[in-house]
Amino acid sequence: MARRPDLVGLTVLAMLSVRASHPYELHRFIVDTHKDYVTGLPRSLYHAVEKLAGDELIVAVETTKEGRRPERTVYEITDEGRKELSTRLRSLLQSAGGDRRAFTAAVSLIGCLPVPEALNALRARAASVRGQITAMDGHVAALRDSGLPELLMIEVDYERTLSQAELSWMDGLIARLEKGELSWQGTLTRELMEKALE
Repeated sequence: MARRPDLVGLTVLAMLSVRASHPYELHRFIVDTHKDYVTGLPRSLYHAVEKLAGDELIVAVETTKEGRRPERTVYEITDEGRKELSTRLRSLLQSAGGDRRAFTAAVSLIGCLPVPEALNALRARAASVRGQITAMDGHVAALRDSGLPELLMIEVDYERTLSQAELSWMDGLIARLEKGELSWQGTLTRELMEKALE
């Protein structure tokens, strides 16, 4: 069985690629920006930070204490962490698997990739989804020809409809990126992150 992607760790890397932060600030950002694919907060966040630090993808840079509040350790992403973030994001964007939650997470963090890399990953996924739709159409036609009642194939129609909707959405996003209607400078910026928290 394939391992599920670490969406919490991916989100931590993405946020730390913008600015150094402590876990409480990361938690607040995740909640305030409705990154609903991140589950198990706050425990899952602290676990992800610990694992990323152990893998040397992030590093503690300072520990602060204000008044009676507990100590807060501020982390920043390492160069290896930036490479890992790009690799994970590209993989999730271009892999047309059955995990729509992982694709939602990747789309929500797409600004961490340069626009050309994001476009290439989306084009690869769109091509794969087109192939899946063609295969489903062939499968349904063969089942109909065999006399199988439509009711027993309804789930294939459902999956095809979802795939077609995803493809239509991706085609629209790709067109907007190609025309420059939606763009960003290299990666998410501190200003965008701070605006989300206003």
